[in-house]
Amino acid sequence: MLTLSGVTKRYGETLALVEADLAFTPGHVHTILGENGSGKSTLVKLLSGVVAPTAGEIRLDGQPLHFARPADAQRHGIATVFQEVLLAPERSVLENIFMGYDGLLTYRLSRTERRDKAAQLLAAVSRTPMDLDQPAGEAALAQQQLIVLARALVRDPRILILDEVTAALDFGDRDVLFDAVRSFVAQGRLVIFISHRMDEVRRLSDRVTVLRSGRVVETLAGAEITGARLLALMLPDTRIPVHHHD
Repeated sequence: MLTLSGVTKRYGETLALVEADLAFTPGHVHTILGENGSGKSTLVKLLSGVVAPTAGEIRLDGQPLHFARPADAQRHGIATVFQEVLLAPERSVLENIFMGYDGLLTYRLSRTERRDKAAQLLAAVSRTPMDLDQPAGEAALAQQQLIVLARALVRDPRILILDEVTAALDFGDRDVLFDAVRSFVAQGRLVIFISHRMDEVRRLSDRVTVLRSGRVVETLAGAEITGARLLALMLPDTRIPVHHHD
């Protein structure tokens, strides 16, 4: 569905991503795992249309993609929820969910349809009902992140990129979110999940690609995804200390 061939991103002298080859298949949660500085956020920016590759090619359904701006990625059915919670704090929860929606699609939903849709999406991702008319900035941080997630889902994307989105969530919220992610991919869609939390990665992923210093190290699937294997790929120089007893 989505492939990267030899994708490199350079910022001046810095190589943030080096000749990355990746293939993403629909119906999967494909996790990108790596330490800070491994190239994860660069990959997210490339797939979201925030930056363009220095070299290489990104293809969707076999067609080359050239994103000049994030709206181009959205038009191709790619929705990204970034680690930073990006919302308009003074606007209502409802307005935040539908922000940018009308410019994207030609038809408009009636006010009642909007309320129903927003309530339905929030119910799918959140344990606690939210007041759609309250200013979004007054909601707790975890709820703000879920409002941004609902905004991504209202666009009905084929590809959902979740960039370290669980940071603000507690375990209960994470469970609800993970259920929503599983039902999303069950519809033949793709979730690209960016994380550095080993427990989440093992629990949620169908495939895991490990990045290190801007390079793709390896992609694991299914039973290969173990904590020990992932750690060895992320931190290859880690040696388990041996204690000598005199």
